[in-house]
Amino acid sequence: MTSILDRIIADKVRENLRLFRPGRLQEFQAQIARQPRPRSLKAALDQAPVPAIIAEIKKASPSKGLLAPDLDPLALALEYQAHGAAAISVLTEQNYFQGSPDFITRLRPHLHLPILRKDFIVEMIQVYESAALGADALLLIVAALPAGALRALLLLTQSLGLEALVEVASREELETALEIGATLIGINHRNLRTFEMDMNRAIDLLPFIPPGVTVVAASGLHQRADLARLEAAGIRAFLIGETLVKAASPGTKLRQLRGE
Repeated sequence: MTSILDRIIADKVRENLRLFRPGRLQEFQAQIARQPRPRSLKAALDQAPVPAIIAEIKKASPSKGLLAPDLDPLALALEYQAHGAAAISVLTEQNYFQGSPDFITRLRPHLHLPILRKDFIVEMIQVYESAALGADALLLIVAALPAGALRALLLLTQSLGLEALVEVASREELETALEIGATLIGINHRNLRTFEMDMNRAIDLLPFIPPGVTVVAASGLHQRADLARLEAAGIRAFLIGETLVKAASPGTKLRQLRGE
């Protein structure tokens, strides 16, 4: 049975054909040369007060539909920045999340925080595109690709000065992430193939993660108590999207989640 993740990846491969027109790689390389030095997402999370929150700009999702019909990416990013976010995550996938790569281009001049590009990165050209847009980090999903392809994408990401948040949702995927050299690991409480939620997943996987690896818990985090429970287990960084974009005041909600 084809999962939602399989469908998204298949659509992404077709969509990526637009990136392979003659001269496109050279355009990306020229744009990368003009970009400022990327900011370190890992350092931002490690150095921020607990909880370090990556606040997400997310208009829609396959599981919940339209979340923020009147989304203004720049206004929301500035609100997040003003209310204590450690970093900004930007959904750029267009078909299922109603994002756009242009969001990053619009935000970059106005933010001093690291920008994480969240998309379905499956080919090298997307890594160059991410750097050219001005992203500081990108998402790699272990469930989406074999280990060899993930390692190649991670190495290219690092060679361009960016970092990768490597997402896992099982012990097996965690082992793959560590084997390819990931030092920034996202543990998704939601399984992207089944959309099943397990709010103990991050806590259960934490003992298998070596020192020096930064852990980010994601999905199903709605209240301060949700974060406090994970903090007590030793997790200090969190990625939060739906809860923030659906709030009447995202900045106020962010401060509440931070315990202020």
